[in-house]
Amino acid sequence: MAKNLQEKKKLLQEVHFKAKKDSSESSISGIFKYLSIILLNEFRFPLNYKTMQGYYQSIVGNNEDVTIKPVTLDVFSRYLGFNDFKHYREERKVHNVNNTEDTEVNVTVNKGNSFSDKMSNIMIVIKNQPVFNIPQMAKNGMGIGAMILILFASFSSGKGGLKIFDEENQCMYWDGDEYKLTSCNDKNPKHQLLPVDTVRLKYFKKITRPDTLTVENGLGNSWYTKYDNVVEFFTMDGINPDNGKSLKNATSHMITKYAGKNSDPFLIEK
Repeated sequence: MAKNLQEKKKLLQEVHFKAKKDSSESSISGIFKYLSIILLNEFRFPLNYKTMQGYYQSIVGNNEDVTIKPVTLDVFSRYLGFNDFKHYREERKVHNVNNTEDTEVNVTVNKGNSFSDKMSNIMIVIKNQPVFNIPQMAKNGMGIGAMILILFASFSSGKGGLKIFDEENQCMYWDGDEYKLTSCNDKNPKHQLLPVDTVRLKYFKKITRPDTLTVENGLGNSWYTKYDNVVEFFTMDGINPDNGKSLKNATSHMITKYAGKNSDPFLIEK
């Protein structure tokens, strides 16, 4: 039980860290309200923010074990980029990742060996808890050049704090639910190309399951438009790409009236 407690504690710490970083929220409730919307929209998984806050305070804050359903652990793991909780446990056990926000790695290069005779020291700051073990890589005799290539490969895949886009993929388009990355040479006539906006690309999405939207998980974390007798909810402020209308902050009245059990057919009273 103790071992499983520590695994759940580590999982919740990483989930909290990522949600805090992604949302820029500072309060516990704000962070988990944001996460509730993300889990709902991206994973079709409704989970009350107060429930997650209770998990975090009990397990992380008080080091007390509480029961979390396996499906919830799986969704938390998927939010971090893993297939499920089993995959998360296997990866974290193998790589022994620490929980600090930044990992500083000092790499010393002897003059005359790698890159340039003038280069003597490299300091790499790895963001967002990388899944590789630099000291172990060095111990295994991996060359500096190979390690740098692995670092950049990880960054470009989104596992680090730096996102590197392929030169061909500098545009995006709205697919009806979210923005998709594409080449600026994309000739598909249905794609209205826009320059890449990394914020909208990652966070701006239509809430496709408004039936699971509630005042508790949606207030302050959702926006809407009313157009042509239809209400649509989104995860971020801005413009509705489908009709060009400015979004408004979803009030408790709008959520109660047009989301949850009243979400279908979303007809607005004239």
